[in-house]
Amino acid sequence: MAIVPQPGPAIPHTTLVLAMSLDGKIADRQRGAARFSSAADLDHLEAQVAAADGVLFGGGTLRAYGTTLSVRTADLLTQRRQRGQPDQPLQIVWSPSGNLDPDLRYFRQPVPRGLVTTAAGAEGWGAEQFEQVWTVPPDRTQPWDWGWILAQFKRRGIHTLALLGGGGLAAEMLRCGCVHEIKITVCPLILGGTMAPTLVEGDGFLADVAPRLTLLSNRTVGDEVFLHYRVQSSA
Repeated sequence: MAIVPQPGPAIPHTTLVLAMSLDGKIADRQRGAARFSSAADLDHLEAQVAAADGVLFGGGTLRAYGTTLSVRTADLLTQRRQRGQPDQPLQIVWSPSGNLDPDLRYFRQPVPRGLVTTAAGAEGWGAEQFEQVWTVPPDRTQPWDWGWILAQFKRRGIHTLALLGGGGLAAEMLRCGCVHEIKITVCPLILGGTMAPTLVEGDGFLADVAPRLTLLSNRTVGDEVFLHYRVQSSA
Protein backbone atom coordinates (compact mmCIF):
# COMPACT_ATOMS: atom_id res chain seq x y z
CA MET A 1 0.00 0.00 0.00
CA ALA A 2 1.27 3.46 -0.85
CA ILE A 3 2.24 5.95 1.84
CA VAL A 4 -0.69 8.36 2.25
CA PRO A 5 -1.36 11.40 4.44
CA GLN A 6 -2.50 10.87 8.00
CA PRO A 7 -6.00 12.08 8.94
CA GLY A 8 -6.24 15.86 9.24
CA PRO A 9 -7.81 16.19 12.71
CA ALA A 10 -4.87 14.45 14.42
CA ILE A 11 -2.01 16.51 13.02
CA PRO A 12 -1.54 19.97 11.44
CA HIS A 13 -2.28 20.38 7.75
CA THR A 14 1.29 20.30 6.45
CA THR A 15 2.59 21.82 3.22
CA LEU A 16 6.10 21.17 1.90
CA VAL A 17 7.40 24.38 0.31
CA LEU A 18 10.73 24.33 -1.54
CA ALA A 19 12.52 25.70 -4.59
CA MET A 20 14.57 23.33 -6.72
CA SER A 21 16.66 23.28 -9.86
CA LEU A 22 15.28 21.65 -12.99
CA ASP A 23 17.05 18.43 -11.97
CA GLY A 24 15.56 18.40 -8.47
CA LYS A 25 18.44 19.86 -6.44
CA ILE A 26 17.70 22.21 -3.52
CA ALA A 27 21.30 23.43 -3.14
CA ASP A 28 24.60 23.01 -4.95
CA ARG A 29 27.27 20.45 -4.10
CA GLN A 30 28.64 22.62 -1.27
CA ARG A 31 25.23 22.32 0.45
CA GLY A 32 25.16 25.97 1.43
CA ALA A 33 22.24 28.36 1.31
CA ALA A 34 20.36 28.18 -1.99
CA ARG A 35 20.21 31.65 -3.55
CA PHE A 36 19.14 30.70 -7.06
CA SER A 37 15.40 31.49 -6.93
CA SER A 38 13.88 34.82 -7.94
CA ALA A 39 12.26 37.67 -6.04
CA ALA A 40 8.90 36.22 -7.13
CA ASP A 41 9.76 32.95 -5.39
CA LEU A 42 10.80 34.78 -2.21
CA ASP A 43 7.44 36.56 -2.22
CA HIS A 44 5.72 33.21 -2.73
CA LEU A 45 7.68 31.69 0.16
CA GLU A 46 6.84 34.55 2.50
CA ALA A 47 3.15 34.15 1.64
CA GLN A 48 3.32 30.44 2.59
CA VAL A 49 5.03 31.28 5.87
CA ALA A 50 2.45 33.98 6.58
CA ALA A 51 -0.40 31.52 6.02
CA ALA A 52 0.91 29.03 8.60
CA ASP A 53 0.65 28.73 12.36
CA GLY A 54 4.07 27.10 12.47
CA VAL A 55 7.15 26.62 10.29
CA LEU A 56 9.36 23.54 10.50
CA PHE A 57 12.88 23.08 9.11
CA GLY A 58 15.91 20.93 9.81
CA GLY A 59 19.07 21.86 11.67
CA GLY A 60 21.09 21.61 8.45
CA THR A 61 18.85 24.18 6.80
CA LEU A 62 19.27 26.52 9.75
CA ARG A 63 23.05 26.13 9.72
CA ALA A 64 23.16 26.86 5.99
CA TYR A 65 21.12 30.06 6.18
CA GLY A 66 21.69 31.18 9.76
CA THR A 67 18.21 32.72 9.80
CA THR A 68 14.60 31.91 9.18
CA LEU A 69 12.10 33.78 7.01
CA SER A 70 9.87 36.07 9.03
CA VAL A 71 6.71 37.80 7.85
CA ARG A 72 7.58 41.37 6.91
CA THR A 73 5.09 42.45 4.25
CA ALA A 74 2.45 44.78 5.69
CA ASP A 75 -0.47 43.15 3.84
CA LEU A 76 0.53 39.69 5.06
CA LEU A 77 0.84 40.92 8.64
CA THR A 78 -2.62 42.50 8.36
CA GLN A 79 -4.07 39.23 7.06
CA ARG A 80 -2.59 37.31 9.98
CA ARG A 81 -4.09 39.75 12.48
CA GLN A 82 -7.47 39.51 10.78
CA ARG A 83 -7.32 35.72 11.15
CA GLY A 84 -6.48 36.07 14.83
CA GLN A 85 -2.91 34.85 14.40
CA PRO A 86 0.11 36.46 16.04
CA ASP A 87 2.35 38.49 13.73
CA GLN A 88 4.86 35.64 13.38
CA PRO A 89 4.38 31.88 13.18
CA LEU A 90 6.30 29.64 15.56
CA GLN A 91 9.63 28.87 13.85
CA ILE A 92 10.58 25.29 14.77
CA VAL A 93 13.92 23.64 14.11
CA TRP A 94 14.35 19.86 14.17
CA SER A 95 17.78 18.98 15.53
CA PRO A 96 18.23 15.51 17.08
CA SER A 97 21.65 16.52 18.45
CA GLY A 98 20.60 19.99 19.60
CA ASN A 99 23.99 21.11 18.32
CA LEU A 100 23.12 24.61 17.13
CA ASP A 101 25.27 27.73 17.29
CA PRO A 102 23.63 30.18 19.75
CA ASP A 103 25.27 33.04 17.84
CA LEU A 104 23.20 32.36 14.72
CA ARG A 105 21.11 35.37 13.73
CA TYR A 106 18.05 33.13 14.06
CA PHE A 107 18.32 33.53 17.83
CA ARG A 108 18.17 37.32 17.52
CA GLN A 109 15.27 37.48 15.11
CA PRO A 110 12.00 38.81 16.56
CA VAL A 111 10.15 35.52 16.05
CA PRO A 112 8.91 32.84 18.45
CA ARG A 113 11.16 29.79 18.26
CA GLY A 114 10.66 26.08 18.91
CA LEU A 115 12.95 23.03 19.02
CA VAL A 116 12.29 19.34 18.40
CA THR A 117 15.09 17.21 19.79
CA THR A 118 16.04 14.44 22.20
CA ALA A 119 16.43 14.83 25.94
CA ALA A 120 20.21 15.05 25.48
CA GLY A 121 19.81 17.56 22.65
CA ALA A 122 17.68 19.82 24.85
CA GLU A 123 20.41 20.26 27.46
CA GLY A 124 21.61 23.85 27.68
CA TRP A 125 18.61 25.33 25.87
CA GLY A 126 16.08 27.39 27.78
CA ALA A 127 13.20 29.81 27.41
CA GLU A 128 15.58 32.58 26.33
CA GLN A 129 16.30 30.70 23.09
CA PHE A 130 13.14 28.63 22.58
CA GLU A 131 9.58 29.37 23.56
CA GLN A 132 8.78 25.66 23.25
CA VAL A 133 11.03 22.61 23.35
CA TRP A 134 9.63 19.21 22.45
CA THR A 135 11.82 16.37 23.73
CA VAL A 136 10.96 13.13 21.98
CA PRO A 137 11.11 9.81 23.89
CA PRO A 138 13.81 7.41 22.64
CA ASP A 139 11.21 4.90 21.44
CA ARG A 140 9.92 7.51 18.98
CA THR A 141 13.26 8.48 17.43
CA GLN A 142 14.30 5.26 15.65
CA PRO A 143 12.80 6.07 13.20
CA TRP A 144 11.36 9.44 14.16
CA ASP A 145 7.62 9.21 14.81
CA TRP A 146 6.43 12.35 13.05
CA GLY A 147 2.78 11.50 13.51
CA TRP A 148 3.29 11.64 17.28
CA ILE A 149 5.43 14.78 17.08
CA LEU A 150 2.95 16.66 14.91
CA ALA A 151 0.14 15.68 17.25
CA GLN A 152 2.08 17.57 19.96
CA PHE A 153 2.22 20.57 17.62
CA LYS A 154 -1.55 20.38 17.15
CA ARG A 155 -2.07 20.44 20.92
CA ARG A 156 0.09 23.58 20.98
CA GLY A 157 -2.37 25.27 18.62
CA ILE A 158 -0.50 24.70 15.35
CA HIS A 159 -3.22 23.78 12.86
CA THR A 160 -1.30 24.64 9.69
CA LEU A 161 2.39 23.90 9.21
CA ALA A 162 4.83 24.99 6.48
CA LEU A 163 7.67 22.50 5.99
CA LEU A 164 10.71 24.27 4.54
CA GLY A 165 13.24 21.44 4.25
CA GLY A 166 15.77 20.23 3.89
CA GLY A 167 15.62 17.03 1.90
CA GLY A 168 16.25 14.76 4.87
CA LEU A 169 13.35 16.18 6.84
CA ALA A 170 11.11 16.08 3.78
CA ALA A 171 11.92 12.39 3.40
CA GLU A 172 11.11 11.73 7.07
CA MET A 173 7.78 13.51 6.83
CA LEU A 174 6.76 11.85 3.57
CA ARG A 175 7.71 8.45 4.94
CA CYS A 176 5.33 8.97 7.84
CA GLY A 177 2.52 10.22 5.62
CA CYS A 178 2.60 13.63 7.29
CA VAL A 179 2.64 15.85 4.18
CA HIS A 180 -0.71 16.92 2.74
CA GLU A 181 0.33 19.40 0.03
CA ILE A 182 3.52 20.20 -1.87
CA LYS A 183 4.37 23.59 -3.40
CA ILE A 184 7.48 23.48 -5.57
CA THR A 185 9.18 26.25 -7.51
CA VAL A 186 11.16 24.89 -10.45
CA CYS A 187 14.07 27.25 -11.14
CA PRO A 188 15.84 27.59 -14.52
CA LEU A 189 19.21 26.00 -13.80
CA ILE A 190 20.79 22.55 -13.62
CA LEU A 191 23.12 21.72 -10.71
CA GLY A 192 23.75 18.03 -11.37
CA GLY A 193 26.11 15.66 -9.61
CA THR A 194 25.69 13.34 -6.65
CA MET A 195 26.83 15.74 -3.91
CA ALA A 196 24.04 18.33 -4.29
CA PRO A 197 21.05 17.55 -2.04
CA THR A 198 17.76 16.65 -3.63
CA LEU A 199 14.18 17.55 -2.78
CA VAL A 200 13.79 14.24 -0.93
CA GLU A 201 16.93 12.62 0.50
CA GLY A 202 17.39 9.29 2.27
CA ASP A 203 16.72 5.83 0.87
CA GLY A 204 13.86 6.91 -1.36
CA PHE A 205 10.69 4.99 -2.19
CA LEU A 206 9.97 2.03 -4.41
CA ALA A 207 7.61 3.03 -7.21
CA ASP A 208 4.69 0.91 -6.01
CA VAL A 209 4.66 2.52 -2.55
CA ALA A 210 5.77 6.04 -3.48
CA PRO A 211 3.57 8.99 -2.46
CA ARG A 212 1.24 9.89 -5.34
CA LEU A 213 0.32 13.47 -6.17
CA THR A 214 -2.53 15.35 -7.80
CA LEU A 215 -1.67 18.60 -9.56
CA LEU A 216 -3.88 21.41 -8.24
CA SER A 217 -2.38 24.37 -10.08
CA ASN A 218 0.60 25.63 -12.04
CA ARG A 219 1.75 29.06 -13.10
CA THR A 220 4.78 30.56 -14.76
CA VAL A 221 6.53 33.74 -13.66
CA GLY A 222 9.43 34.62 -15.91
CA ASP A 223 11.46 31.43 -16.31
CA GLU A 224 10.22 29.81 -13.08
CA VAL A 225 7.31 27.38 -12.76
CA PHE A 226 5.23 27.25 -9.57
CA LEU A 227 3.60 23.85 -8.98
CA HIS A 228 0.99 23.02 -6.35
CA TYR A 229 0.18 19.38 -5.60
CA ARG A 230 -2.04 17.54 -3.18
CA VAL A 231 -0.70 14.27 -1.78
CA GLN A 232 -3.34 11.71 -2.63
CA SER A 233 -5.32 10.37 0.32
CA SER A 234 -5.77 6.87 -1.04
CA ALA A 235 -3.55 4.34 -2.78
